[in-house]
Amino acid sequence: MSHHIVQVQDLNHTYADGTKAVKGISFRIHHGESVAVVGANGAGKSTLLLHLNGYLTPQSGTVRIGDFPLTKDTVRDIRRTVGMIFQDADDQLFMPTVYDDVAFGPLNLGLPAEEVELRVREALARTGVEHLRDRPPYKLSGGEKRAVAIATVLAMSPDILVMDEPSANLDPKARRILIELLAGFQHTKIIATHDLDLVLDLCERTIVLKDGQVTADGPTTTIFQDMELLAASHLEKPLRLQACPICSGKGLPQAKPAVADHDHSHPHHHH
Repeated sequence: MSHHIVQVQDLNHTYADGTKAVKGISFRIHHGESVAVVGANGAGKSTLLLHLNGYLTPQSGTVRIGDFPLTKDTVRDIRRTVGMIFQDADDQLFMPTVYDDVAFGPLNLGLPAEEVELRVREALARTGVEHLRDRPPYKLSGGEKRAVAIATVLAMSPDILVMDEPSANLDPKARRILIELLAGFQHTKIIATHDLDLVLDLCERTIVLKDGQVTADGPTTTIFQDMELLAASHLEKPLRLQACPICSGKGLPQAKPAVADHDHSHPHHHH
């Protein structure tokens, strides 16, 4: 189904102060893929993400969401398809209560009242924050705010979820809840993050940005084994790969079938 495809072709963006944030980025993401965008601060991750639902429109190059190139005319439709979760939940929450914030988008779509109510209830249930529905967002904890921000986006029923540093400033429990929540989202996910362990959990594909350009795009496991690439991109190998004698270069998994078998069987026992 082509309307779920995200295609960026030779995208460039220079800010008013002359900073070239994005320099000729191209990639294509298919329906249902979970893709991480990683790179040091200033690599262009946030600028790239802001193009995916039209907060920025291309200065040169194209962004296509499904069959539509992103333009001023298509931006409304594209925002229905693409749900954006910002790095700071306070940028997303501005209504007197959690309920009002989550209802805001569906009401804007002109949906009937009972459909709005249903969507809000479902979004709050999926994010585990039904008990907060009447609370003012500014009084919530960081993890609660993040969950509500995600609920505001889920209530719009997007096909594509775009997230900028979703696990930033979350405590370990809130982060774990977030990862489980995102793992349950079946559609396309594009996640810009410094949290490479979250990438291992959620994204089978990783795009590495450096100085506004794509320096690698491939299977997450392959990219995270490439020490030179990670070092050149100012990225640290994920913690759980650092601790593992197999992954830190003392023999690859296939060289030790006993360990590899154990690895494959291990995650499934607990479910």
